[in-house]
Amino acid sequence: MPPPPPLNVLYIHSHDTGRLIQPYGHCVPTPNLQALAEGGVLFRQAFCAAPTCSPSRAALLTGLPPHEAGIFGLAHRGFELHPEARKRTLPAYLATHGYQTVLADLQHITAGPLSGVGYQHILPKNGWGVTATTQAATNYLRSQPTQPFFLDVGFFATHRHGPEFWPASNTKDGQNKIASLDHRYLPAPPGLPDTAANRLDFADFRHSAGLLDAGIGQVLAALDEANLTGNTLILATTDHGPPFPRMKCNLTAGGMGVMLILRGPGGWTGGRTTDALVSHIDIFPTICESLGLPPPPWLRGRSLTPLAKDTQAKVNDAIFGEITYHAAYEPVRSVRTHRWNYLKRYDKRGRPVWANTDDSPGKLARFAANPNRRDPPAEALYDLLFDPHEMDNRLTDPACAEILREMRQRLTQWQQATGDPLLTGDPIPLGPNAAVNSPDAFSPEETPTLAKNPI
Repeated sequence: MPPPPPLNVLYIHSHDTGRLIQPYGHCVPTPNLQALAEGGVLFRQAFCAAPTCSPSRAALLTGLPPHEAGIFGLAHRGFELHPEARKRTLPAYLATHGYQTVLADLQHITAGPLSGVGYQHILPKNGWGVTATTQAATNYLRSQPTQPFFLDVGFFATHRHGPEFWPASNTKDGQNKIASLDHRYLPAPPGLPDTAANRLDFADFRHSAGLLDAGIGQVLAALDEANLTGNTLILATTDHGPPFPRMKCNLTAGGMGVMLILRGPGGWTGGRTTDALVSHIDIFPTICESLGLPPPPWLRGRSLTPLAKDTQAKVNDAIFGEITYHAAYEPVRSVRTHRWNYLKRYDKRGRPVWANTDDSPGKLARFAANPNRRDPPAEALYDLLFDPHEMDNRLTDPACAEILREMRQRLTQWQQATGDPLLTGDPIPLGPNAAVNSPDAFSPEETPTLAKNPI
């Protein structure tokens, strides 16, 4: 018998979705993602490596923590990967093994030439919306590619600034006419007060997620029509948590928790779920093992294929998270186990960095009530068994003294092993082309400025 054809990889990712989709039990209808989960493997405890856009995607595509890959902030604001890390991305690696590496729309790990990070083909598109992304990806799949491919399909939805979140049908006061029809019967976003403004905000998110899901459905249908489904590993995820307070740009589960679904040959079937603790940096080695390729030596993550084959119940005892820059400087690191989440801030600032929270009704209400409340605090330890929403800081509880010592030690050891520059005690400087907001700014929409010193 002839050998089976080499596997393709279809990497689908969204912006700011977290786990607020149907397969995770939320009232956000996403039937195509639900069907993908029912045919594949869904990870209930998947986390990004950084709850901010470019560092998160860079960690997935390099298999390295963002600080080790050298990207401390947003690519469109001038932050870049280390030159060596640019050569070590997943598309660059797959290209050396005969894969055609193709980008449909958003990548957000570099503002420079995409060939420098491994993409051989950039598909033409018209706009930033779901329709444009979907059309680019489906046209490629219907072209019947003969070479094994890595197709990166990056949707801008559910970002708050996407055309689906704020479509042309908006009223003068900014309300999405379509979404506003169902906000009367929806909850507020998780963790926010149940007010009309928050419900409407969640309705807009729900509308954006529905259009995202429809686009994903069309891409999967095109894969099927091209008779490529049987030899394609499909990965669906998002960069980090949704665009609401205490989510995006926070090292709690609301910010780091991500949807993660794998479907395809090699055990990624059956509609199974797993509670194993996994990180985006585990994706690169997972794809290598699924494709039968040797994992490159720089990878920090662990392959998830033992979970698919039921040969192991877990692959990680702990996963790590970080923020350095988003709109503004806010250096924080974290370590999470199944039971505990510990985080530590490395600035001396005693006030919130409001610019690192997307503008929204929930943000405005919190600011009006207490503009100086910083949440989470400078150092925190959360017991995820008794406090899954991470609100009760046990840092000074004598009963937690030993676990606090252990979590601090875990974090320090990881920082040492990965060369985290925060350990020097000095602020991480901006690159020559980077632009950020002041930590005292209220909104990320305020004009950023080039700065030599972030403090």
